[in-house]
Amino acid sequence: MASELAFPVSVRLDLESFGSLRRLEATGLSRSDAIRQALVAAADRLWEPEVLAAEAAELMNDSVDRAEMRRLDAELDGLDEPIGGVSDASG
Repeated sequence: MASELAFPVSVRLDLESFGSLRRLEATGLSRSDAIRQALVAAADRLWEPEVLAAEAAELMNDSVDRAEMRRLDAELDGLDEPIGGVSDASG
């Protein structure tokens, strides 16, 4: 899986992440290949329709986020009103 270009990265792992890395290495992957494959797989999962749908559902059920959306919607609606009561002559 190695490519011609390599970008060195330093990371500090917590115990859970280190344990996951060890399990990947136990399959015979090198440490670098295990990390590369895990990063690619994680990034790919972000764009899976099921993941996106679950994230959207989570946001729709988030009362704090919904309140913020309503507040912003009301704020943006106020921007449509003419300044100083002067309206556009065309409409």
